[in-house]
Amino acid sequence: MNKMIKTLTAACSFLLLISLFSACKNTDASVVKIFVRSASNQLLDGAQVVIVGDVNSTPSTSAYVDTVFTNTSGFALFNMDSFFTNAGESNSTGYFDIIVKKNGAEGAEYIRARAHITTVETVFLN
Repeated sequence: MNKMIKTLTAACSFLLLISLFSACKNTDASVVKIFVRSASNQLLDGAQVVIVGDVNSTPSTSAYVDTVFTNTSGFALFNMDSFFTNAGESNSTGYFDIIVKKNGAEGAEYIRARAHITTVETVFLN
């Protein structure tokens, strides 16, 4: 009886430790969300949004380029999970130039994205 209680206690402790370690891993998505507005502050759909990794930043950002068009709500959504997976666990921050174009109008911004965080920026077109 005493041996069975010790075994049961050890098994429960082991399961508790496993669940604690698995709960510590952050599984939130890494997302960059770019809103595009006209000079009159209207959200624009169909604008081309390009993000480019700033390899000259400190700390250095890996080379990266992605292009997305804004949706009917006026924002472009970039899933950055693959970027941060390739960058490695020790590199949880990236710096990006944002270039937006629509109907001859252009706009630019700069953004810092972090792993497992949704980063939001607004770009105004000239």
